Amino acid sequence: MKNIITFAGSNSKDSINKQLAVYASTLVDNVEVTVLDLNDFELPLYGMDYEIAHGIPDNAHKFLQYIKSTDGIILSLAEHNGTYATVFKNLFDWLSRIDGKLWSDKPMLLMATSPGARGGATGLEIAQGRFQYMGGNIVGSFSFPSFGDNFSEGKITNTELQGQLIEEVKQFQDSL
Repeated sequence: MKNIITFAGSNSKDSINKQLAVYASTLVDNVEVTVLDLNDFELPLYGMDYEIAHGIPDNAHKFLQYIKSTDGIILSLAEHNGTYATVFKNLFDWLSRIDGKLWSDKPMLLMATSPGARGGATGLEIAQGRFQYMGGNIVGSFSFPSFGDNFSEGKITNTELQGQLIEEVKQFQDSL
């Protein structure tokens, strides 16, 4: 059986991106899912001086091991001020110090959501452009708008958006 990891690029305990990522993972057939939470991988703010003085933190190595040992990745990015959240960027920076191709060419379903009508589209576009240079194999992407209006009781309530996600999940599933 294949194993996938799913997580949100957020450290909010009530992350709407985590809710979306976990939901998307339930649509993938015949896989074992490991849900990761960035709060379980606390890291100091990346800086070269810190790295020289202390090395790369164990939590960065642990997180990267999850990526290396999985068959696929479902990631939903929180958007803050038009880009991905600082907590995710910090993790991303630490991981890239270990391995510049940190995504290891694993099939990835890359998503974003927000309370607004653009659904984190700007941050998603930035990630799509950047991840390809970091070993990202993005086989599906999904921007989910107006989370509060379109998601309830653990699932998507808008049938058109549900259909779009199912298509992206199918592409992800086929790439595993």
